Amino acid sequence: MSLPLCVGAVASGPSKYNKSPVMASKATSIDIAYRAGVSQSTVSRALRDSPLVSPETKEKIRAIARELNYKVDKNASNLRTQNSHTLALLLCEDPTNDDSLINPFFLSMLGSITRATAKQGYDLLVSFQQLSSDWHADYEDSNKADGIILLGYGDFVDYEHKLERLLAQNTHFVIWGAEHNKSTVASVGCDNQQGGLIATEHLLSLGRKSVAFLGDASSHSPEFRDRYLGHVRALKDAGLVADKRCQVDAISTESAGFDAANKLIRKGAQFDAIFAASDLIAIGAIRALKEAGLRVPEDVAVVGYDDIPVASFANPPLTTIKQNTQLAGEMLVESLLKLIHGEAVPPRLIPTSLVVRKSCGIDLGD
Repeated sequence: MSLPLCVGAVASGPSKYNKSPVMASKATSIDIAYRAGVSQSTVSRALRDSPLVSPETKEKIRAIARELNYKVDKNASNLRTQNSHTLALLLCEDPTNDDSLINPFFLSMLGSITRATAKQGYDLLVSFQQLSSDWHADYEDSNKADGIILLGYGDFVDYEHKLERLLAQNTHFVIWGAEHNKSTVASVGCDNQQGGLIATEHLLSLGRKSVAFLGDASSHSPEFRDRYLGHVRALKDAGLVADKRCQVDAISTESAGFDAANKLIRKGAQFDAIFAASDLIAIGAIRALKEAGLRVPEDVAVVGYDDIPVASFANPPLTTIKQNTQLAGEMLVESLLKLIHGEAVPPRLIPTSLVVRKSCGIDLGD
């Protein structure tokens, strides 16, 4: 009984018609090195695009690799480098009105991160984490992933303690959203103060005189707080003073927006516009306004934040502040890979833009 040849082995002798050995199975880097007349380590460097290999040699090696239909053995490569060539995306639970516990804004982020990771030649491990769990358990040391992207955080005060644990473990990670007070924490987020400024400036430009803010403006929710600070700045620039009675805390759900708007009405606060810290809050607020007999936008103009898909289908369609999720995904992956390769990564901010629809009285389309 004959035995099969081992991977990368050659027939017992060269053919009289060929000067190089006959491939008995899939090609290896040794086969490429033989053809190119270089060492195996040079082949590995060339296929990794190392600057230590000349462009001419790289092209020669790549041409041979294509001819032999060579595929990199990722398992073997990972064993040599101690890298998994995988990134982990940790989605932290959010209070929502359905069983998903995922903020719909993050669903578009998930798509852009997935595409950006694949473009860089990495795999993506997606994991859903409960806020009460030890999601900061060491992904990196267990070789599940080379680094972590974190989306969502619930209460930021509690979240910071877990980030401290990740820093102590020397874990490579980047967070979406608020900039951390430690320069060693890599973050990517939108310019929330700019977004809040734009939203309120737009409402004031329409002749609205009293703009309420719905959203938590404390350190527990720094992104909402920054949106509030931008809102206050717009009022100040217009010679107005922010009325504390016109600010009501709310987390990012429709029900929280509904309750916050009702509380605003019950307090007897005078307002003719609402800037909501998220689209979900805005959609809930619109329902409360309608049930109270107030018309949107005739009596109260409303602006949200995020431009989630449902915003354009709200009744009326919702004016909102758009965050560029495609660019955000690319920047998160790019920042994490820089960290993995030992580069310094400063906090990065993405500009926001205004999408005008009918909830504030005019409609310029999408």
